[in-house]
Amino acid sequence: MFSYVKQVGISTALSQEAPAFLLSVVIAEVFYKFHSFTLECAAFLATWYGLSWAQSRLFGSRAQ
Repeated sequence: MFSYVKQVGISTALSQEAPAFLLSVVIAEVFYKFHSFTLECAAFLATWYGLSWAQSRLFGSRAQ
């Protein structure tokens, strides 16, 4: 993530990842009740990755 932010800049990284991140947080809070921080964190990160991937496929990559 550090390399990505360094490459595209903080404002571009935030504008690209914020929607997927926020939706992932909501999904994790509502649906993920594994009673294990590790499992919930891994599921949240997988959700964020999946939503970010779907967003890039639907709307294209805006990184230069």
